[in-house]
Amino acid sequence: MLNDISVLKKIKEGNINAYEHVFKLYYSGLMIYAFGIIGRKDIAEEIVQDVFYKIWKERENIQILHSIKSYLYGAVRNQSLQYCEHQEVKERYKQKVLLANVEAHEDNPEEQFLIKELEEIINKTLKQLPPRRQQIFKLHRFEGKKYKEIADELSLSVKTIEAEMTKTYQALRKEIEKYI
Repeated sequence: MLNDISVLKKIKEGNINAYEHVFKLYYSGLMIYAFGIIGRKDIAEEIVQDVFYKIWKERENIQILHSIKSYLYGAVRNQSLQYCEHQEVKERYKQKVLLANVEAHEDNPEEQFLIKELEEIINKTLKQLPPRRQQIFKLHRFEGKKYKEIADELSLSVKTIEAEMTKTYQALRKEIEKYI
């Protein structure tokens, strides 16, 4: 605690070395902690960096009552939980909008027919794709996997996945354009 007070005092005075010391000391542990809550490395990294940015930005007014470590972990926990909450709200909104769209189209038989016809064209086109291309498309579109995840799973390069997805989109676009 005594060491934390002196380090905090140096940070408040603008000592970049003290700040970098705290950053290097806690960064990786905070990353692991945030990742455990969120499950996404990129977002965890963003949250931890944001916490450190705010500390530097507000260094003159920051009030740390206990240890720097507990303050950092608390801040990262709060930011991570806020992010999760925000994601849940976005997902609920998305579901509500989708449901409203479905309900709006249910009343119009002509739209229902056109949607059904378009779905059949898309499914027919997907079935005509080579098996590997079908698998890549399903992993990306239906399971929500990123290109890197698919590449690792199938032991392919990310560039190969990108090329296969481009060919899939081209085939779909060609068939849909015929329909329209």
